[in-house]
Amino acid sequence: MTDFLWGAATAAFQIEGASTEDGREASIWDVFCQVPGAVANGDDGTVATDHYHRWEADVALMAGLGLQAYRFSVAWPRVVSADGTPNAAGLDFYERLVDGLLAAGIEPWLTLYHWDLPASLPGGWLNRATAERFAQYALVVHDRLGDRVRRWTTLNEPWCSSMLSYGAGVPAPGHADPTEALTAAHHLLLGHGLAARALREADASASIGITLNYTPAVPADPTNPAYIDVVRRVDGTAHRLFTDAVFGRGYPADVVADAGAAWPAEAVRAGDEAVIGAPLDFLGVNYYTTEMIRAGVPAGPSPHVTAPEAEVVPRGLPTTDMGWEIDPDGFARLLGRLHDTWAGPAGVPIYITENGAACADEPDADGFVNDTDRIAYLDAHLAAVEEARGAGADVRGYFAWTLLDNFEWAFGYAKRFGIVRVDEELRRIPKASARWFAQQIATGRLGAPRS
Repeated sequence: MTDFLWGAATAAFQIEGASTEDGREASIWDVFCQVPGAVANGDDGTVATDHYHRWEADVALMAGLGLQAYRFSVAWPRVVSADGTPNAAGLDFYERLVDGLLAAGIEPWLTLYHWDLPASLPGGWLNRATAERFAQYALVVHDRLGDRVRRWTTLNEPWCSSMLSYGAGVPAPGHADPTEALTAAHHLLLGHGLAARALREADASASIGITLNYTPAVPADPTNPAYIDVVRRVDGTAHRLFTDAVFGRGYPADVVADAGAAWPAEAVRAGDEAVIGAPLDFLGVNYYTTEMIRAGVPAGPSPHVTAPEAEVVPRGLPTTDMGWEIDPDGFARLLGRLHDTWAGPAGVPIYITENGAACADEPDADGFVNDTDRIAYLDAHLAAVEEARGAGADVRGYFAWTLLDNFEWAFGYAKRFGIVRVDEELRRIPKASARWFAQQIATGRLGAPRS
């Protein structure tokens, strides 16, 4: 299949390590990892998978699998110092990586922000100045790599770095306040718009997009008005708030109304929504599961800041090691909705920038993992992509999450998403899923037909 791009994805904090080398400064995740009980087993990203020192072998591994593209993120605190000056040594690392990828025939897909905000920025995403600093940082990276990197993703999953991080109190920085969550969401999106504008002014031929995460919700009882309404509100802050904004439609009126006094009206200034809604060249989509939801009783801080009573109801479907139900049908429906409602009318292609499964991997005596469960997950979801494409969705690529077992945020190293095992000695051992994925790439086969 010549019109489809095959790749794998990673994130800087999850794999690089070298957390204090060559001028890298602390991120909010370095700080969060030091909070007692914040991360499983007290794990941190000090070493991670040591990609910073092993990148050449990792690129050779990618080439051996036949990857056509590699989606990675740049660590902001590695390349820009607290005083705003570029850190040449940090930029040198990414230059070596990009040059190595290109030499191996692998297209670099660069993400500017995958959650590792510099800890030195006062107020984090609650401060409007952070959005402006983000655009400046984007230009620093482009100045060094713009002649070789053509695909630029501004943000990865801003819902997670706003609603989860400032509303539910789970990831860094670990706050739990609805107004803070909405304020952070706005400043993240403003940062996206400012960075996209700056990049376009610097390089009119660059391809610029954003990656949003989607967890579609369905009502536990489709005849119950309360359940229907809680699903509407979940969809409002999880999906439409971000997707409407980046496609130039502004913030949904019902979300603003539902937020009430929590809506950060003073933060949203005249002209901001126009900046956020500048044209996209592609939409990145991350998908793992679909959830059935009912209206329950609020039980503490919730990422669904306008629907704190939202409660997930198990449907009896198989689950991954994260406890997430496996629902490729929901994936096909999501892609159809995204194409029909937003991307299609705007003429914007879709790329699956993350999809994969954490599994309870059991290595044999040689460290090999025969992960047939992960293969089944990937196969079913690739088939869902093909189904959506057959129905008209303009989906042009798929990045498996993830290349390597890594630091899985608050879960530490306890959850494994990689198609390549990383053992205690940091050896890379391709799993059965890696071999299978390489064969899919070689044949261009998206997945077995689904009944």
